[in-house]
Amino acid sequence: MINYINIPHGHAFPLGATYYPEGVNFSLFSKNAEHVELWLFDRPEDAIPSRVIKLESDLNRTFYYWHAFVNDIKPGQLYGYKIHGPYDPKNGHLFDGDKLLIDPYARALANGKNYDREAAKKPGDNSAVAFKSVVVDPYDYNWEDDEPIQRPYSTSVIYEMHVRGFTKHESAGLDENIRGTYKGVIEKIPYLKSLGITAVELMPVQQFDIYDAVRPLTNYWGYSPIAFFAPHHAYASVDNPLEVVREFKDMIKAFHKAGIEVILDVVFNHTAEADENGPVLSFKGIENKAYYILDQKTSKYKNYSGCGNTLNANHSIVRRMIGDCLRSWVTEYHIDGFRFDLASVLSRDENGHPLENPPVLWEIESDPVLAGAKIIAEAWDAAGLYQVGTFIGDKWAEWNGKYRDHVRKFLKGDEGQISKLASRIMGSPDIYKQPDRETTRSIHFVTCHDGFTLNDLVSYNQKHNYANGESNRDGANDNYSWNHGVEGPTNNSKVNILRLRQIKNFLTITFFSQGTPMLLMGDEVRRTQKGNNNAYCQDNELSWFDWSLIKKNEGLLEFTRSIIGFTQSLKIFEIEELLLSQQHIAKPHIAWHGIKLNAPDWGGKSHSLAFTLSHPEADETLQLMVNAYWEKLRFELPVLKNGKKWHQIINTFQAHPHDFNLPHHAPQVGNGSIDVMERSVIVVMAL
Repeated sequence: MINYINIPHGHAFPLGATYYPEGVNFSLFSKNAEHVELWLFDRPEDAIPSRVIKLESDLNRTFYYWHAFVNDIKPGQLYGYKIHGPYDPKNGHLFDGDKLLIDPYARALANGKNYDREAAKKPGDNSAVAFKSVVVDPYDYNWEDDEPIQRPYSTSVIYEMHVRGFTKHESAGLDENIRGTYKGVIEKIPYLKSLGITAVELMPVQQFDIYDAVRPLTNYWGYSPIAFFAPHHAYASVDNPLEVVREFKDMIKAFHKAGIEVILDVVFNHTAEADENGPVLSFKGIENKAYYILDQKTSKYKNYSGCGNTLNANHSIVRRMIGDCLRSWVTEYHIDGFRFDLASVLSRDENGHPLENPPVLWEIESDPVLAGAKIIAEAWDAAGLYQVGTFIGDKWAEWNGKYRDHVRKFLKGDEGQISKLASRIMGSPDIYKQPDRETTRSIHFVTCHDGFTLNDLVSYNQKHNYANGESNRDGANDNYSWNHGVEGPTNNSKVNILRLRQIKNFLTITFFSQGTPMLLMGDEVRRTQKGNNNAYCQDNELSWFDWSLIKKNEGLLEFTRSIIGFTQSLKIFEIEELLLSQQHIAKPHIAWHGIKLNAPDWGGKSHSLAFTLSHPEADETLQLMVNAYWEKLRFELPVLKNGKKWHQIINTFQAHPHDFNLPHHAPQVGNGSIDVMERSVIVVMAL
């Protein structure tokens, strides 16, 4: 028997469940609801609520907000909403009073073991098998003296990683109960610190629905959010939702103690509710027409995300929710920044048309609470809107997708890439044309979660995604990869040597370019996904970090550590403005060469490039020579003054430990010129 009770009317602000010493204020937006019920539960698997609070429109409604104040409940209370209103799909209304709905502002969710996504697609009450929202006191935590770090991009090295995948493999050497958890990540922070990482970019940790995938597979990546304010429950080593929150904060605090920032990959372009055939979990049943972009004629979901629906980010209610959410992660969790998945979706209006000045993006940029946070855009969407170089704002940084493509093409041996490579190395001034834009707001990378790993980039010509259950149709077809003569693993020593050399070439160019470098989890030890370039549903050893690779590829790991440490120690790589293309001046500058000094070959068939980086005030001079040709080339070296000589820091043609030399151990190279072997890179320094 359901116990209905009457309670005080509460207040419209703040939204969500807000804990006070006297009780909890609940507030929810729903414009077209006819009546609302707040259901309170004792356990995640309960079908029958302990209490139901009817919200009366004359007492518990202010404008479009339904609210109530409950005196006798505390943090940890489970709850959900039943919302009654018109079910009229043709007009965009999907109210269903049988469905238990997640509070859009829920700070935590209780994920019962009997959760059933399918039940939310069918008629009938799903209370027993639904997510329950949880009341949280977000300030019940001792942060000690912790604060966001606010490190400048100019001294940042970003490591994109998956919380679960980082420590789930049994080779991680951790107790089974903490493998794949926030607590497990804490144990591996010393590894990241020793690698030289200054910021981790965590793939989605906003609570998502793991069953939003082709069964029996699960959604491993997490780009399927259902509670934007809540840390993902399954990544904790505990079941208690309040302890999940605490464990996540422990991880943030531990990262900060190590001097490492935490950037969240946030997904505000779609939700786990999918299209018209998807479940009713939260937003659909609360106010479908507000939260999603719908076709004006059919009221079906516009799909600019590639995931079935598109969040209506520039609707006033959704815009406020996004801002409130970002502020909560900064103030309640001390998060250092955000990477916005498919950020171009956020530039679309309520009809899906691109806006010249999208309100939500300007509000994020100008929010004083977010002033010290990094904001990074993946400046494209799944419907063809590509805004790399044209994304709005004075603060937004961008994933430079063109950097990835052009560096890949050049080292693969494609023609017509030399001038593009030079521009990418310079920080892409041909793309980012604002004269005062910092070069460090170009986030340059060769690999990321979406696509091949670095090992697979040099090992496969084609994607191999059959394990995803979509007949290899999913994933990108244009990878600009090269298997070097054999598809996949091989015992051919010549092929393996060349593959390793190319990996080092990619790393060297990445870390010697102007901008902010990003490294994909495991690339430093040749993590492989066996040619799968869309492993979003592979929660298994195909995706996890295999810690035995550290020993197997210790030479490459040491090379990566060394190159990060070396470039991070130099002032020339802290320059935020575009380097001048002049010589013999007192300011930091760059000079371009080919195999002959001051004579770069910009022709379409050129496969070689050299450049000199100089920072006179810091007394730093470097020369980098890239030979993507299939024969060795002899490069001229600039003449040095003041008795200095050229010393070889990096030679990717040589095997470990001779591929990298610290400056005080670097061998002197002959004056005048140097041989750069086929498909290799040499870096020399004036000492």
